[in-house]
Amino acid sequence: MRKIPNYNLYGESARPPWYDAFNFEWIVERSAPNDWHIDAHRHDALLQFLYIRGGGGEVLIENVMIEIVPPCVIMLPAQTVHGFNFAPDVDGLVVTVAQRSIEALASIAAPGLIPILQRAGVSRVSAQSVKESAFVPILELLEKEFRATDRGHMAAGMSLLIALFVQVARMCESASAPSVASTERRAQQIKRFRQLVAAHFREHRPVEFYADKLGMTVTQLGRICREEISSSPLAMINEHLVREAQRDLVYSTMSVKQIAHGLGFSDIAYFSRYFRKQTGVTPTQFQAEAHKALAIQ
Repeated sequence: MRKIPNYNLYGESARPPWYDAFNFEWIVERSAPNDWHIDAHRHDALLQFLYIRGGGGEVLIENVMIEIVPPCVIMLPAQTVHGFNFAPDVDGLVVTVAQRSIEALASIAAPGLIPILQRAGVSRVSAQSVKESAFVPILELLEKEFRATDRGHMAAGMSLLIALFVQVARMCESASAPSVASTERRAQQIKRFRQLVAAHFREHRPVEFYADKLGMTVTQLGRICREEISSSPLAMINEHLVREAQRDLVYSTMSVKQIAHGLGFSDIAYFSRYFRKQTGVTPTQFQAEAHKALAIQ
């Protein structure tokens, strides 16, 4: 079975999700050198937002190919398998941000954005709504902050992202979507599932344990995860466990054996095999590469 590549940004090996706050680039920058084709891939912990204002193409989201008809916005939450076939005249941009970081800000400033940030899809927007809203001015400020080196530019950029997604939500309000009550209920279920994973991941509990805690079947939990965040319950559990392992490997002074035991692995060899299966490298290799990268920064 072909493994879907996991990238930080397309063509760049995945790194711990706390390395990058956000990224802003025009589609032509990365797509033109790749002959306007981006192979199917995913991002471990990064959300990508695209605004297409001209040209066209196709976007693959999971197993569905969707035509890009501008003006439109495309939302690709973390773990969403996606790829592109752009027309050479495509005119648009892509903003990449750490999913957890933007959700943490949204949970405080605009909780209603959470379902939007967690749902993959393409939404048409009217040229009139784009023109009348603050959407474009915010994008211009966002690009300016990204390319700046002034003090606090990352904090300013993250704040602008919240404002940007508020504008997106307003422009997409007329698009067909599940009822607000249904969407918010599922968002709360996903939030509760993540809280349970954070509390029990060291115990290596099966998916059945979490479904029972949530008062639903494994099938129901799987369907909610697929529809809301384009992932599976097991993938979410593994993602959390690997992320904690990565943090310990980079920032703690513990040995690999101590880290393995702290994460509930009694056999260090099994921990190494598990980590390599999830990331493509051994814990020792990951630690050495991360420390080298941090030393350069």
